[in-house]
Amino acid sequence: MDSLYVVMPAYNEEENIEAVVRAWYPVLEGKDASSRLVIADNGSKDATHSILQKLQGEFPQLAILEDSDKQHGPKVIALYKYAIKNGIDYVFQTDSDGQTNPAEFDAFWQLRTQHDAILGHRNVRGDGKSRAFVEKVVCLLLRIIFGVKVPDANAPFRLMKCSLVNKYIDRLPADYNIPNIMFTTYFAHYKENITFRTVSFKPRQGGVNSINIPKIVKIGWKALGDFMRFKKGMK
Repeated sequence: MDSLYVVMPAYNEEENIEAVVRAWYPVLEGKDASSRLVIADNGSKDATHSILQKLQGEFPQLAILEDSDKQHGPKVIALYKYAIKNGIDYVFQTDSDGQTNPAEFDAFWQLRTQHDAILGHRNVRGDGKSRAFVEKVVCLLLRIIFGVKVPDANAPFRLMKCSLVNKYIDRLPADYNIPNIMFTTYFAHYKENITFRTVSFKPRQGGVNSINIPKIVKIGWKALGDFMRFKKGMK
């Protein structure tokens, strides 16, 4: 059977983490015994880590990746590298805030033999018009700078072959803060066998998002320079 790592970055998610683990853990059923739900938690100042440790007693395939950066993007990169290092066939990334629906995973899994990556498209977003606008701006920039047209560059609902992720992961610094945007860009630019599938996206289920609009603006300004640098490295 194919092996799967469901991976999530976490930061101060004590209000969501137990419900998210309970919701997503059943996705591992029917997969190879090496499959895991892996949550990167480093830097949380609340009870997230202790809750995860307690849940490991109930869920033996739950793993905690502790040696990762505090920030979201570097955690995602560390999780992908962890899956690659362990020889896993597929990695599925989502977030730990309860905004995505595990009931929609199986449709992605059924497409895994037809495509090397199945990426989520949030055509309706429950997290506010401002974030939807930011995503539209990102997609526009990718079209202008890289010449790629994608409906959603950064959806935290993506099933990918680890071999495909491994082709591009060393192009990104380990501390890069928006890796999924660049993975989507590389996949589209190099015409990899990918597809987009519509997914739902609920409002945050609890807690406070650590990435607010001022931070998004700051990240976006830095991203412009990063995009130009990455563009030079493309052939």
